[in-house]
Amino acid sequence: MVREEGADGELHQHRCLGGLVVGSYCHDVLFRDGVPVGETLGGAAAFISNVLDGLTPSPPLYVAKVGADFAYAAPHSPLLAAPSAPTTLFHAHFPAASAVGRYHRDRVLRRLRTCDPIYASDLPGDARFDFGLAVGVAGEILPETLARMIDLCRVVLVDAQGMIRSFDPIDGTVGLLPLRSSGFFHLLPRIGFLKASAEEAPFVDIEEARKWCCVIVTHGKDGCRVYWKDGELRVSPFLAEEVDPTGAGDGFLGGFVAGLIWGLAVPDAALLGNFFGSLTVTQIGVPEFDQRMLQHVKEELKRRANACDGSCRSSISLDFQKERNRWVRKHKVTVDLWSFQRITGGRVLLHDSSHLVYCRACVMLFSFDHKKSRLKYCSFLLRETMPRYC
Repeated sequence: MVREEGADGELHQHRCLGGLVVGSYCHDVLFRDGVPVGETLGGAAAFISNVLDGLTPSPPLYVAKVGADFAYAAPHSPLLAAPSAPTTLFHAHFPAASAVGRYHRDRVLRRLRTCDPIYASDLPGDARFDFGLAVGVAGEILPETLARMIDLCRVVLVDAQGMIRSFDPIDGTVGLLPLRSSGFFHLLPRIGFLKASAEEAPFVDIEEARKWCCVIVTHGKDGCRVYWKDGELRVSPFLAEEVDPTGAGDGFLGGFVAGLIWGLAVPDAALLGNFFGSLTVTQIGVPEFDQRMLQHVKEELKRRANACDGSCRSSISLDFQKERNRWVRKHKVTVDLWSFQRITGGRVLLHDSSHLVYCRACVMLFSFDHKKSRLKYCSFLLRETMPRYC
């Protein structure tokens, strides 16, 4: 419980919870060359919960809103809108499979139906949260709702699409408007982290936004860049065979926030975000992650947090320092990749200066030891020793 002085001067007690995620579920229909190829559960909250629920010490509280026609078993029960309000419906139009590979630039998104917005009064009034995630996709988060989130949460992370998306009144085609023209710009100094895609970044005005908060710009297959007032850095990508780019940014946010919660520095949390973003695009709709992989990632994050001897807490902070001996300079390395593949039964991916071995059960990182001129096992995401079933 936490005590807080209210507007009436009285002290009020509130429940203290981990996280608050706000953003509605949707119905998504995917088209390829005008032909429907899939109908799935959509909405950023669905993709983010897929990561956070498996990695965080305890699942956050989710506030989502749907209509009576909602067709899916959501991972967390949503609020029911007014009887006349439908569930938000998106149609995503993609070109032929042969043209895929440039992420969101090849997608035309249309909002055909929209549910009621999430109001400030829909948020719990008797609780305070360590972090908040505002992840609107259809204009469902109002400025006053975000302001209330900021009041309730120690730090808030916002997906820019929820603030700058516009919708054509005729066919619902999704467009973008400048953040300065939205009703959210005045809240920028109170936001901790702002995530935008490369296509959204020009509408955000990175140079202005970075004066007030940490800005992460995702570049799809090229990784992401992190901006803050005094600097910036590039975080390398993970290779992926893209099937459906929907939810890539949400998968990134889930991994990024999970890393921060366990005490990772911002660059390392962003790398974990890139990893889950890359896994998300390999399946249509909300992906089904291998549970053993999620468990091993969580155990490694927990081990690293415990190794801090109390200096790291399960709370989000602005730390841009890379851990010592974690990141290495780029060198060409000759390595027996076949042996790694034979051991793991998986794939070997080149990740900048290191070799990442990924199979359905584990993720391992090998970097170059300059003194001994050989690869060494770094255990970036998982245990110091290889899981037995690898």
